[in-house]
Amino acid sequence: MNQKYVVKLTDEQIKHLEKLITSGTSPARMLTRARILLKSDQSENGPNWSYEKIAEAFDVSEMLIRDVRKRFAEAGFEAALQRKKPDREYEHSLDGEAEAHLIALACSQPPEGQKRWTLRLLKRAMQERMYVQTVSHETIRTTLKKRRLSLG
Repeated sequence: MNQKYVVKLTDEQIKHLEKLITSGTSPARMLTRARILLKSDQSENGPNWSYEKIAEAFDVSEMLIRDVRKRFAEAGFEAALQRKKPDREYEHSLDGEAEAHLIALACSQPPEGQKRWTLRLLKRAMQERMYVQTVSHETIRTTLKKRRLSLG
């Protein structure tokens, strides 16, 4: 794989990474990234391992190695050690009022012919009663779980 992203670590960064690895208190993902950076070091005394050698030594994909090197080159030292933040955020499809209706509905008697409420029955009832236009049964589930309510 083409080594497009250059990793040159300072002495401080190397010491920080070595301390991180030997302390054993960091998450495994961070330790793996630290090891990748140490072996990717292309400074004067750095090991400058190839993608293939790092992948084999640490049992990781070459894509992960590329991603870590890329994040180091583009976003810096600390960013290369951390997980990438999600690119998108979703709005909650249930506002406070709709959530209150859902809870009231879940605590009420189930429809005729049903022993209990199901997620899909609650979804359908919320839409029929015009509390929401659309909602997924998964949203219903997570909302009930957040409020520690059970349908069973």
